[in-house]
Amino acid sequence: MKTIDLSTATVRDLNQALHDQVKTLEEREWVVTHSDGKHNLAVGINEALSIDIQGHAGYYCAGMNQKASITVHGNVGVGVAENMMSGSVRVKGSASQAAGATAHGGLLVIEGDAGARCGISMKGVDIVVGGSIGHMSCFMGQAGRLVVCGDAGDALGDSLYETRIYVKGTVKSLGSDCIEKEMRAEHIEELADLLNRAGFDENPASFKRYGSARQLYNFKVDNASAY
Repeated sequence: MKTIDLSTATVRDLNQALHDQVKTLEEREWVVTHSDGKHNLAVGINEALSIDIQGHAGYYCAGMNQKASITVHGNVGVGVAENMMSGSVRVKGSASQAAGATAHGGLLVIEGDAGARCGISMKGVDIVVGGSIGHMSCFMGQAGRLVVCGDAGDALGDSLYETRIYVKGTVKSLGSDCIEKEMRAEHIEELADLLNRAGFDENPASFKRYGSARQLYNFKVDNASAY
């Protein structure tokens, strides 16, 4: 196990060491100490490394992740796991805005709350939030699943495509073209698997499902005010 102390090393040192390690694969387990909310930690990793960040992280932590398993023992700033392709990212605390933005794959778990625009323009990632999420979450969500064990803010799923949304708590309001849908047996099974992978002991039958009404896929002049 390799430890990097960010009280003496720089973020550039950390990311360069991780990228060099991808080439040699001599050490797969890494620990990062004294993160102190620094930005851009563990970005662009494209090998199956295990990275344990022992503290808070700033903007764009674990961005563009591929294959790596990254755990943050604290809160994270804007854009955690932004554009993630595969692997997993777990936040032990809460996340700021745009968690999992544009992410194509992998699993993002936020054990606390997530801010506004969680899952914005998500393209295949699975996001599981243990707490609540803010407004405009899953805006233009194209593919993947968003699970919220708490409440959701205004305009959930605005201009949604084919992302499936599961919410246990109260939804303040739904965005354009987002509607509540029937929770069938296959959805309960899908949700149970996601909750299990995320490590949350929740009853999938207590959630509601939301998805696209598919009315905004093609421009219609009668719907101009909704675009």
